[in-house]
Amino acid sequence: MVKLGVNIDHVATIRQARGESDPDPVMAARLCEEAGCQSIVAHLREDRRHIQDRDVVLLRKAVKTRLNLEMSVDPGVVKVALAVRPHQATLVPERRQELTTEGGLDAVRHFKRIKAVSRALLNEGIEVSLFIAPDKKQIDAAHDMGVRAIELHTGAYAHAFADRLAVEEFSEIKDMTLYALNKGITVNAGHGLNYDNTYPIARIKGMHELNIGHAIVSRAVFTGLEKAVEEMLLIIKGAGQKVRK
Repeated sequence: MVKLGVNIDHVATIRQARGESDPDPVMAARLCEEAGCQSIVAHLREDRRHIQDRDVVLLRKAVKTRLNLEMSVDPGVVKVALAVRPHQATLVPERRQELTTEGGLDAVRHFKRIKAVSRALLNEGIEVSLFIAPDKKQIDAAHDMGVRAIELHTGAYAHAFADRLAVEEFSEIKDMTLYALNKGITVNAGHGLNYDNTYPIARIKGMHELNIGHAIVSRAVFTGLEKAVEEMLLIIKGAGQKVRK
């Protein structure tokens, strides 16, 4: 079965809006795990706009499944990752002005730097994944630098799905999943996935894990976090093409 990783960044975003202690990302992680997710995702950004260094330390101690730390190749962030040693580090691009991570990491253009950071992480026993576009050149670069997991960027698919024009984008993700699998690479996917568009992606043969955050935290405002996670798991398991809003 395809696994679900829940990104808890937006729980921290709400906390940081008031600069207080609630809501607590660690409590959110516990609730998500109790609801059945298989990993917790948190993005430590260079500007620390939501997740903080202390959160990463506490999450590493509290998470019982797997902690997947999204991160750039910024030396300061890499230093934190090497000290905390999450189960997995997913390398992503990062621009200060973006609201969320837009586009995949360019593993071709920044091959040497990404490879060096990947090696440092792998040497500490941290699994490494690259957040990349569903593109052969990017997958080849990941393979050549010794990375054995990728997360395919599903943003283009999600945007097209909203306009009911996602056939080409879906085929691209499906084809690149097979291409990566044939190279011995584990394939995850994420970005823009929600309660309407996740079902088809979860049916792609060989897909390992879907990482979803904004949609789940948004639904949790109305249903509670555990129920929001449970509803997404039902979609991934194929119990229904989507959960009624």
